[in-house]
Amino acid sequence: MQVFVTGATGNIGSAVVAELLAHDHTVLGLARSEASAATLRGWGVEPVAGALTDLDAIRAAAARADGAVHLAFSNDFSSPEALASGIEEETAAILAVAEAFGGTDKPFVVCSGTPWIPGRPSTEEDPLPTVGPVAGRALTVERVLATDGLRASAVRLPRTVHQGGQGGFAGLLTQIARDTGVSGYPGDGTQRWPAVHSADAASLFRLALEQAPAGTSWHAVQDEGDAVKDIAEVIGRRLGLPVRAVPVEEYGPIGEVFAMDQPATAAHTRAALGWAPTHPTLLEDLELLQP
Repeated sequence: MQVFVTGATGNIGSAVVAELLAHDHTVLGLARSEASAATLRGWGVEPVAGALTDLDAIRAAAARADGAVHLAFSNDFSSPEALASGIEEETAAILAVAEAFGGTDKPFVVCSGTPWIPGRPSTEEDPLPTVGPVAGRALTVERVLATDGLRASAVRLPRTVHQGGQGGFAGLLTQIARDTGVSGYPGDGTQRWPAVHSADAASLFRLALEQAPAGTSWHAVQDEGDAVKDIAEVIGRRLGLPVRAVPVEEYGPIGEVFAMDQPATAAHTRAALGWAPTHPTLLEDLELLQP
């Protein structure tokens, strides 16, 4: 299968590309710079010049592909306006692929986040939240999953997709700790974040592309929920920094999400698709952090 991948050189995208190539697929990768294009060519991937805003390039690449995986996002959480702009750009790109695939039954795997359900870990059957700072992403995913004539599925990623101690919410906490000299955590730190290694997430994207029925959602969850204080304590110890609670407001527009207890399970995903994570857990991976 020839697969069009957005975000192909990112933390998750690079792992997905490697997984696809290792299983005899070919890849077209969206590249917004010549440096990214050169990286893709070095991996044996055909680059497609363009950013998420280049909808004509996205439609053309999708028309050539047998399937697609969407991973690209601006990841600009500096302000509510920046976050909203990133969601708007992503929505247009996703709908461009869906339009190109319309009526073909080609597989299209999009990504979203695991939902949070009060009092228990979320499951694949739980709906995505349609209120809050990132609700626009959920609305787009639900719209695509309901599109007729399109074998769309969603891989729900936990708040931390990690590799080498980097990535996701834990990666943001690490960067904030380096910048401020304090390994902080919001609230009392007992809230739990699910996590997965990027290589294990990549294997689920491939399985969804190859097997998932239309309109289905899957959880890429290895760690059901690590306490945020435990995450901060490993970061602090590895970086030689003090660990303490930090007001939620200091985390900006995603502080509200940071403070939520949001464990998730992947029991159905493991059973139905045969997904079996094999890489280090988040707390194990954070031990690789260098001061």
